[in-house]
Amino acid sequence: MAPATFSSVGIIGKRGDPSVSNALSVLSHYLLDKNLHVIIDEHAAGILPDKHHESGSLAEIGERCDLAIVVGGDGTLLNAARALADYDVPLVGINLGHLGFLTDISPDTMQKHLDEILAGKFLTENRFLLTASIFRGNEQINQSDAFNDVVVHKCNVGRMIQLETYINDVFVSRLRADGLIVSTPTGSTAYALSAGGPILHPQLQALVLVPICPHSMNNRPIVIEDNNQIDIVVCDNSHDNTQITCDGQIAFSLNAGDRIRVMKKKRPIRLIHPAQHNHYELLRAKLHWAENPLRS
Repeated sequence: MAPATFSSVGIIGKRGDPSVSNALSVLSHYLLDKNLHVIIDEHAAGILPDKHHESGSLAEIGERCDLAIVVGGDGTLLNAARALADYDVPLVGINLGHLGFLTDISPDTMQKHLDEILAGKFLTENRFLLTASIFRGNEQINQSDAFNDVVVHKCNVGRMIQLETYINDVFVSRLRADGLIVSTPTGSTAYALSAGGPILHPQLQALVLVPICPHSMNNRPIVIEDNNQIDIVVCDNSHDNTQITCDGQIAFSLNAGDRIRVMKKKRPIRLIHPAQHNHYELLRAKLHWAENPLRS
């Protein structure tokens, strides 16, 4: 029997992927056997053979559940984190993807780890998100959240873009490059890492700005405090060549003169990990730094 800490659990599955249906079915029946109230997100419920489960939107899961279990890869968890950040619902990730920095429980150990989590044996991490607001003139025309990163980048292969960066309204740099990444510590092991940025510990209160293939090698990644306001101005877009993406999942086209303001979102997201979770062990395994230490 689960303690009163978690009484209503939402299940969020990878959208449009029938291959996760077996894991979703096993998970839902496991939770129901624990006498928990279970709500399956409406997209995942559609691929289950058993149509008798209660389903709801991500907003309904946020409003009605005190725990959300995400079944898929890191991309599925990124989407869930953006959707649920304003509801203060902790997330647990079951990894059916390839890398799994965020979804760190394997299907093989799912029931063992969930037994422990439901018994109150787990680690909790607060991770912050970003909010990116787009201004055209004096008008805000778009706003999106990001858990990993906000990226301003070119669309066409053969052309660079030119961007100006300001931190707290102070001019920092003019950059000619394929783009610029503003990453949270969570996102430092994603696109920012591929572009040559540093790995930030997830508990650091910091942001990293990483140029993508800069024209000048003098343009290097920089790490700043997380409470800074970052403005990125599109200098030249005569070829309709620039767009912004959030977590690689939300995209919006930009015009010359557009200003992107990136700030830390006030409400964090809570991640729940198994009690044995070790960030350095995860890095070592995922990045293949070493098989085993020489000494223990």
